[in-house]
Amino acid sequence: MPENLELQQLVDEEGEDELKFHQTRPKCRKYPYLGIILATLSALFFSLCSAIVKWMSDVNPMALAAYRFLGVLLPTIPILIYNQQPCFPKQKRIMLILRSFTGTTALMLSFYAFRYMPLSDASVIVFSVPVFTAIFARMFLKEPCGWFSIISVIVTLIGVVLITRPPIIFGNTIDSLGDNGQTPEIWGAVAAFSSTLFGANAFVILRALKDVHFSVIMANFGTFALIQCLIVSYFIGALCLPVCGLDRYLIVALAVFSFLGQILLTVAFQMEQAGLVAIARSTDIVYAFIWQVLFFKEVPNRFSIIGTILVMLSVILIGLRKWIMTLSYDDPVRRKLGFLTK
Repeated sequence: MPENLELQQLVDEEGEDELKFHQTRPKCRKYPYLGIILATLSALFFSLCSAIVKWMSDVNPMALAAYRFLGVLLPTIPILIYNQQPCFPKQKRIMLILRSFTGTTALMLSFYAFRYMPLSDASVIVFSVPVFTAIFARMFLKEPCGWFSIISVIVTLIGVVLITRPPIIFGNTIDSLGDNGQTPEIWGAVAAFSSTLFGANAFVILRALKDVHFSVIMANFGTFALIQCLIVSYFIGALCLPVCGLDRYLIVALAVFSFLGQILLTVAFQMEQAGLVAIARSTDIVYAFIWQVLFFKEVPNRFSIIGTILVMLSVILIGLRKWIMTLSYDDPVRRKLGFLTK
């Protein structure tokens, strides 16, 4: 089956596709909310990774990304061998490569954003991924893009503008991003938004790999990502091993938290509907606010708070809509909310 048709069957934008996925995905009703719990725990571990990247200011973000992917790859290899899974399934190779490339690029850019932006602001932008998924579904898969999705994207973009506060819009009347010559902070915002776009593609592609064992996905992802990060780090002269004992412990923690977050997220996507997983993952933003105040003593200003509320509202509404569209057409919840169109 051509790759675009495979994605078209699995994309989670419209009700019929959602219902088919809901009916055919593996049954795990013994623990109906396990996927949501796993996604929430995944968000916790990923938020700790973000805090570590922010804390280790002496190590280049690209080098930290390489260590992160090494932590994903090494524990996955025994799991792959134990389950006797094919390392590189023939019919899934293109999708695995695309998922690895988009996911790796998204994470590398997000690490740069975490380093040069306030932690909560970067997290809000990076984790607005579900809102932009509809755009790529429309562009590449020719899926319908209704008014609900369009309004959600607009609201999200307004929230991103309030968070980044570009001087070209806000001028010098407030604390705009990039004031006082803080050029890295401007590029941090660009990196965060670019990470969101790459992440949206990875978000869709991962759904297309729902039938592939998580160890296969993680092994390919870890291998491809490690190679890509090492190449980039080598050419920019960023590859190094920290000499400080505490930094080395933090790198180990980064690797462990990355593995736990990645495996929990992958399993959550295969167990639960993507809209609910997206909502659960948005808790990363809450964690980021806590770490920002607790570890870095940075209190978000009113523009960041308003922007965060707008972005989180869009993510939550998108997730709720996707969940409702998976319900049967005679479900009381769906009828009460008016989602009756087939």
